[in-house]
Parts: sequence; C-alpha cells; structure tokens
Amino acid sequence: MPELLAPAGDFEKLEFAFLYGADAVYFGGQDFSLRANAKNFSWEDIKKATDYAHGLGKKVYVTVNIVFHDKDLDGLEEYLKYLDSINVDGIIASDIVVIKKVLELELHFSVCLSTQASLLNTRALKFWRSLGVTRVVLAREAAREEVKKIKDTGIEVETFIHGAMCTSFSGKCVLSNYITLRDSNRGGCAQICRWDFYVKDKPNLTIMPKDLNMIPFIKDEIALGIDSFKIEGRMRSIYYVATVISCYRKMIDAALNDTLTPELEKYYLNILNRCANRESVPQFYDKLPGVDEQYFNGRIEVSNQDFLGLVLEYDAKNKMVILESRNYFKIGDEVEFFGPNMETFTYRINTIYNDLDEEITVSRHPKNIVKLPVERKIEKNSMMRLKVFDKSEFIV
Repeated sequence: MPELLAPAGDFEKLEFAFLYGADAVYFGGQDFSLRANAKNFSWEDIKKATDYAHGLGKKVYVTVNIVFHDKDLDGLEEYLKYLDSINVDGIIASDIVVIKKVLELELHFSVCLSTQASLLNTRALKFWRSLGVTRVVLAREAAREEVKKIKDTGIEVETFIHGAMCTSFSGKCVLSNYITLRDSNRGGCAQICRWDFYVKDKPNLTIMPKDLNMIPFIKDEIALGIDSFKIEGRMRSIYYVATVISCYRKMIDAALNDTLTPELEKYYLNILNRCANRESVPQFYDKLPGVDEQYFNGRIEVSNQDFLGLVLEYDAKNKMVILESRNYFKIGDEVEFFGPNMETFTYRINTIYNDLDEEITVSRHPKNIVKLPVERKIEKNSMMRLKVFDKSEFIV
C-alpha cells in the first residue's frame, strides 16, 4: 500500500494532514530547508511533531535539501545528530555532503534523495544508493518508462502526484537568483516563473507550467509499486491540505479496493481544481507537455473563497454547529460539510446566530464565531465550503 505523504508548513498543517488521511508528513527545520518562507520548525517543534506523529502510528521526514555553500555547513553535524536522537523517520537531502555525513556518523534514520537531485536514470541511482540512499524522490519530469525502470531496481520510490511545477528541471532554476538575488536552491525562491513579463510593443509574456495532478494515473502508479505519493505545498493553507489529502486518500483507497471509476476521478478532479487557483494536469508522466500543459501569454488566477468555515465543535444538546468563519456566506446559501470521518453532505443555510446567540443574515468577517442549526453531528475540524456542483453530476 503506498504511503500518502503530505506537506506540513507548520504544526497546525501537520495536524490537519494527519486528520484528513496522510500516512506521513515532511517539513523543514529553520535551517537547511528549501522553504525558507514557510514558518518551519524549531528543534523543539521537530521533536514535538515527531512524538505526535509516532503517537498516531505515522511518520515524519525532515527536509535538509538546500544546495550547501561552505558557510551553510556550520551546525550541520550537530543538527543531524539531534534529528537522530529524537528518532525522526528520515531526512530528504540532495547534497552529497549531507548524505555522506549521515553515513559517516552512523545515524539511524533513512535517507531519501530529494527531487532537487533531478534523478531520471538508473546509473545515477546506483551512485546515490552506494552512498546510503534508501529512497528516491524522482524528478517531476520523469516519464512512466523511467519511473518503472528505477522502481524495478528494488529501491523505494517516491513520486509527486499533486502541486506546483517548476519551469526548469527540478532543482535547477536560477531565475530567482538573477532577478531578485534570492537563491532558489537555498530556500529563497521568489517564483519568478509565475510573473508576467512586459515586452515592449508586444503582449505580456507568460510562460509557465500548469500545476501537477496525477489523478488519471493513480491506479497505474500503484500497479508500478510506487512506495510514496507526495503532495507539494508547505506554503499552502489548511483548507488546501485538508482538501487535497482527503481527495487522494479516498482515491487511493478506492483504487486499492477496485472501486475507483472514471466518474469518481472526474468528481475529485473538480474538487481539487476548485481548491487551487491554477489548472492542473499530469505533465510529463504519459507524454511531453505541450500547449495544453502550459500557460502562454496570460492566465486567470481567481482567489479562492470556497472555504467558508472551520468547525470548532458540535453542540449535540442544541444540535448546533459552532463555526469559525473564513469567508463571506449568508442565509440562502447552499454549502457542503466535509471532514475526515464523515460523508460529505449538502446543507442550505436558513438561520445564522452570532456568538451572542442573536440571529444575523450574513457572516462577513473571517474568524468570527457563528452557530448554525444542523441535525447531523459534525466532528471538530471538519470544514464548510461553498457548494458549486453535485456528485450526481458526475456519478449516475
């Protein structure tokens, strides 16, 4: 059974990832990690996260995946020893100095080769394996035949199945360095490939890949024996993490039970495309990307406001959901409740109470506490979102 691996930009996102079905999470410490703009984890946070995950029977992987300059090496050995002492399950690294240091110190956690290494062939795999690497994250540019050949060597294989793509090969972009002096390979990526460029006397120039999703090939990758399905997005919201993880959890489980149909895939694809502001496609897996996999000369990225509220608790006596609002909603709106231990269901808002138990007609302000009368019990940390389509539209 493949592991479902979720991003965790902070402890709250880690909790939601596990709650909504992740088997493991990956995150960075405050040093040596490629997402410098995420909150990231202090040494104490890493121990807390590891203990929490292990208490649930889950795993944690710590990213130590920057490209190291000499000045970055200060404190590396101490850091690796600390990670070993608190029993993290593994690290994700791309620099030979880190991987050899783990071997030299005889540390106990596993070493996973980062996608930053752009692994695409079995000869490179043999080299990395000789250094002690036990799992590899393939470059996002890997085609099915390359994935299969590498998996057939017997090594553990981790593949990205959802999230942002890089305009360059995984880990090789230097646009950010040149334009903003922020080093993309040391955690400072300014995402230059998402910018619009103005060319004199010509339309705005935009050339960037659409996001990745592997929905049409989940069953195929399971059949190949992929060990870990990875979601990109340490900088994303709890709503994004919950939605993406829950969709892929249900798809993986359905595929393993042989109940994943094309209609279900289409349904989950529509949900996933609603929770992000860019289109998503399989990219390199089945063919070289073409015009349909890229944005050329403009795109529309509408800020998503589907996430309406987070369930804080359910008052069973009064049959009332207590909700922390996140976006505007009003009486008459048709919404959905979804969560980790429930079937998604539709609800029409007929009454709203504020925190003083006064009836109101609209909830306008994020983080306001409101109450909705709902007959069905809803677990804490479930979510309310705008209903934009019905499952029956896709499944007859």
